[in-house]
Amino acid sequence: MKSRFKPVQLLGRRTVMVASAAMVLSAWATPLMAQSGRKNRVTLNSVLRFDETTWARLVEKGPRPAAYIFTTTYCPSCPDAFEKVMAFVMQARRPVELVVVLMDVQGKAALEHASHYVGATRLYTFEGFESAIRQSVDPKWPNVTPYIVLLGRDGGIQRSIGVPEEAALKRWLP
Repeated sequence: MKSRFKPVQLLGRRTVMVASAAMVLSAWATPLMAQSGRKNRVTLNSVLRFDETTWARLVEKGPRPAAYIFTTTYCPSCPDAFEKVMAFVMQARRPVELVVVLMDVQGKAALEHASHYVGATRLYTFEGFESAIRQSVDPKWPNVTPYIVLLGRDGGIQRSIGVPEEAALKRWLP
């Protein structure tokens, strides 16, 4: 009885080398191509200190417009809120500072958590007494996250718990 299957021919050395090179090139290029469609998306690799004096300095001399997302590592809705603000910024096609401020971790632990906020331009962590830092940002802040502060080009400030409403976002980036 004859077999219906054709015998498998061994691939030549050159074919194996070309296929291997193609796989390596694909593995190297795929992340770059994925990022090319998201020009402003960066991976954070450093952490800045956010203490009782930082907010006043940012409001007075910081980049504008800017969005500050105050969060904790255990906040389940914070990454989604960040994504929604970032989507609005991308749609508006304006250069905007997108800042994440982690309230409950510092250093390496903060960088590990930064993967939830790909596209942020800066990462701060609270350094000091948390309630005093929150007081410096907004004395009426009820310690709920995500707490989002939009700093407009003209210095105007809008605050929200959770994603700001569409009208607020449009006032921020007209």
